[in-house]
Amino acid sequence: MNLAEDIRTVFEKDPAARSLPEVLLCYPGLHAVWLYRPAHRLWELGLRFPARLLSHLARFLTGIEIHPGAVIGRRFFIDHGMGVVIGETAEIGDDVLLYQGVVLGGTSLEHKKRHPTLGNGVVVGAGATVLGAIRIGDRSRIGAGSVVLNEVPPDTTVFGVPAHSASGGASRAQLDHNKLPDYCSEEMRRMQQQFDELKKEMASVVPRK
Repeated sequence: MNLAEDIRTVFEKDPAARSLPEVLLCYPGLHAVWLYRPAHRLWELGLRFPARLLSHLARFLTGIEIHPGAVIGRRFFIDHGMGVVIGETAEIGDDVLLYQGVVLGGTSLEHKKRHPTLGNGVVVGAGATVLGAIRIGDRSRIGAGSVVLNEVPPDTTVFGVPAHSASGGASRAQLDHNKLPDYCSEEMRRMQQQFDELKKEMASVVPRK
């Protein structure tokens, strides 16, 4: 466990971090990760009940639920964190950033891989839900409030319910939620345009009384 690396990660990924005491005492995402690690070690040793008990304590203290069976890489950061849920068979790569309210959930009751795998450098926006044993490719971005049900290729930005690909790559280090396309509005405009064209066609063939 590299505590210094964890602390550097907070300073790198959160511009609101101002001092070492603030990071050590006021960042529940950091506390949740630190409590997850011994719980995960207990889980790997087959001590399932103590592992779950420790993860439950972490949830009580931080508002973040990380199942001790999840596998998490280095420099993982949860910003704000309240309401984050990470399921048992979830796998998270290095340099991943999650915002508050993110759910990495399962879609099966079978005892098998049923939670998402997030590649390296993935960013998941606030309130987004990723469901099932799907893979989110390296450096991909998931917009706030999105529901992701299918695989996401590397270097891709997705958004919406269900999530759709946005134009352009995901080369930025952060996710600009305010610059994502509005898929629903685009679809409504397209439908309105088709409706207007249909009205014109009908007016040209149906004589007025």
